[in-house]
Amino acid sequence: MSLCLNSRCHQPNHPGNSSAVFCQACGTTLTLQGRYRVMRLLSDRSGFGRVYEAYEQNCPKLLKVLKASFNETPKALELFEKEAMVLSQLHHPGIPRIEPDGYFQVSVKGLDYPLHCIVMEKIEGLNLRQWMQQQGSHPIGEAQALQWIQQLVEVLHLIHHQNYFHRDIKPENIMLRETGQLVLVDFGAARQITETYLAQIGQSGGITALSSAGYTPPEQEQGQAVPQSDFYALGRTFVYLLTTKHPTDQTIYDPFSNEFVWRSFAAHISPPLAQLLDDMIAPRAIDRPKNTAEILNRLHQIRAGLSASDLQTPTQVEATLELDPLSPSPTREDRARPSSQTAWQGGRTQNIEERKTLRLRRWWLGGAGCAGLIAIAAVSGWYFSDRAPLPAAEETPQHQAQKSVLLVRTLSGHTSSVNAIALIPGVNQLVSGSADTTIKQWNLTTGGEIRTLTGHTSFINALALSPSGQILASGSADKTIRLWDLTTGDLLGVLTGHVSSVNALAISHSGQRLISGSADGTIKNWALDTYQELGAPVCEATIAT
Repeated sequence: MSLCLNSRCHQPNHPGNSSAVFCQACGTTLTLQGRYRVMRLLSDRSGFGRVYEAYEQNCPKLLKVLKASFNETPKALELFEKEAMVLSQLHHPGIPRIEPDGYFQVSVKGLDYPLHCIVMEKIEGLNLRQWMQQQGSHPIGEAQALQWIQQLVEVLHLIHHQNYFHRDIKPENIMLRETGQLVLVDFGAARQITETYLAQIGQSGGITALSSAGYTPPEQEQGQAVPQSDFYALGRTFVYLLTTKHPTDQTIYDPFSNEFVWRSFAAHISPPLAQLLDDMIAPRAIDRPKNTAEILNRLHQIRAGLSASDLQTPTQVEATLELDPLSPSPTREDRARPSSQTAWQGGRTQNIEERKTLRLRRWWLGGAGCAGLIAIAAVSGWYFSDRAPLPAAEETPQHQAQKSVLLVRTLSGHTSSVNAIALIPGVNQLVSGSADTTIKQWNLTTGGEIRTLTGHTSFINALALSPSGQILASGSADKTIRLWDLTTGDLLGVLTGHVSSVNALAISHSGQRLISGSADGTIKNWALDTYQELGAPVCEATIAT
């Protein structure tokens, strides 16, 4: 159905608009620039504009229309037009594509002002705030953080070298493509670096301040942003991703002392990465990295100084550690504190026993944020220590309370976060789904990989097994459900119908029905014998925009 953009139209979504040239309620043209038809409103909370989904023939686009209340505000109109100008000059997979004529004005019948419009590439995916919520609000791991920082700094490298800086980096303004590429969006606040601008920021009054609580640096709050302001906002963004805590959360920020203490909530990352982020969020711009090249160089050094076992859980646990389940987790500062037996060189702990302890603690604390690994554990009477277990007769209640989980084997092979696992009934096998878009089938007896199932084009979010264990259903952020024969690895079928990520799956006890839940707000009921949807959705939720 086509949507009418005339704010005075009494029925902008008239049923007859679907194939009409003009709105059946008010007569306004439904085709913008002779090319774009507006389908639905996506959001009216995006800065100065309302955001719509539009189509140019069969190609989806994102349409931004300046809100009428800002039409008489010169600064708002300037920022709106600037977004189109900046994007048309930048070409990178981490920046939304826009044509040189992507900004235009449309005269609407009955309105005494034009509609200011921007048409750009529609990024299929979630912003990082939504992605974190979808993933259960678990902190990301170090490997993923390094990869994402690299991607975004490369985008900033291009922007800054074109004499622009973004000025509004935050999780909501970073989208995740289905390919795994991060995209920096919302360039309405972007600023060109000119001699006039540099002169102005040294004068009283500065430039118009743009602020996002917790992510905006002090100098920008005063209307005097500089390129290093982007580094501050990016660093604060990754503090959120690594801790799941908003920068204004009083557990990490004390407004009375203006102290920002976050490392203890990201105990799974290395001191070199933590130090880089602390340097990026330094209160004074002069104390931050001077340019993107410096950050990229430090990222390279971090990768070079940390082995694969430092970035991920090791494939074997070589030592044990006594853990008191009631005691607080050790902080990063505690781990990095030098001792007579330990020295930190190049970001690596030299003491062997401490390295082993650190690895096991990372396994214990990593949770869903640990990229590419599945920990298979069994309950055991052994302590996590180098002491022999006490005979059962000698165990005290305190010793019994200290019984913990012993890591039997670690399965490695995925290259990104593991989002779903399922045990295959009747055999000692496991299937795992990952953000690397693959599904792996494992032999738990040997720890070997049986096969890898490929076909999805985005994150695997959900897995479900038939009661027989023969059929596997996988749900993905690519909006599809795939059905697999686990005895052969063959693809049996692809179910389509959801318009957003498939996040949950369940198969009935009879093995005849599949239920799927999606970020599009619907639950669908499928027949596994025909691979068809059974009638209307079981439930449909309203998604707040």
